[in-house]
Amino acid sequence: MASRPERFIGIDVHKDTLEARVDDREERWEFSNDAAGIEELVTTFGPLSPTLIVVEASGGYERVVVAEGYAAGLPMVVVNPTRVRRLAEALGIIAKTDAIDAQVIARFAAIVRPAVREPQSAEQQRLNALVTRRRQLIAIRTAEKSRLSTCPELMRTDIEEHVAWLDGKIEDLEGEINDMLANNPSWRKLTALVSSVPGIGEVTAATLVAELPELGTINRQKIAALAGLAPYNRDSGPRKKGRRIFGGRAQVRCVLYMAALSATRCNPVIRRFYERLIERGKEKKVALTACMRKLLVIVNAMVRKQEHWEYVPA
Repeated sequence: MASRPERFIGIDVHKDTLEARVDDREERWEFSNDAAGIEELVTTFGPLSPTLIVVEASGGYERVVVAEGYAAGLPMVVVNPTRVRRLAEALGIIAKTDAIDAQVIARFAAIVRPAVREPQSAEQQRLNALVTRRRQLIAIRTAEKSRLSTCPELMRTDIEEHVAWLDGKIEDLEGEINDMLANNPSWRKLTALVSSVPGIGEVTAATLVAELPELGTINRQKIAALAGLAPYNRDSGPRKKGRRIFGGRAQVRCVLYMAALSATRCNPVIRRFYERLIERGKEKKVALTACMRKLLVIVNAMVRKQEHWEYVPA
């Protein structure tokens, strides 16, 4: 009996529409990006038994269709749009329309075959949203506070009132985040474990739990790459350039930067590592980036082994 042909589907996501194409075929669909359209998409693709359905990350507009598709048993994968665009350039595809983009995404699915991963649970998405919103409000508060030094006097009261309101909202969000972490047994245990590392505080621990759920499930190279802390070579022939980090989850890097900065003072392992790098002539930023990576690798190993921090002097 002949096996069914492989079918790779690419979906180009927009705020209002979902454009879908199949690699190397004329099949094409357009659905509305709402409950009715997503239900129609799931109903249409289910009987086709697709090998893979790849969706570009589109600022959150893809979340519902991916979650619903996965729940219906469809092999849904979200990919970085930059990777897809690079493939289009390599194939000489310059034009850009919804249909062409969906076709390129389908071609990407057939060539790269990214691994299917289970989407975040509703609880994980809520925690992530709370942590993200807290970060956004802190950025707004910082901007407002900086305006106080140059604003006209008649605007000072208004800005101060806004800052006070932001203080209250940030405090409320922190309370919600702490409640979620405390009420979930696995998160409570994970937060306590991560926070046991000198240099890592509540904000860093909460961010790692929310935005790096892969902690402890993958090796040191992959966890560093996810956080954008893996150094990559940039050599060409006789020309040798210094290795640089690239990509990854920016917000994880931000909290790890502050954690590593603190750890170089209060964590004996990180402090000694940092001092050795400086003695070898490394620039301070390069040394601190290496400390960020080492700190993440340590945390990843601790979570995998379910062991709290324990420092034994040499």
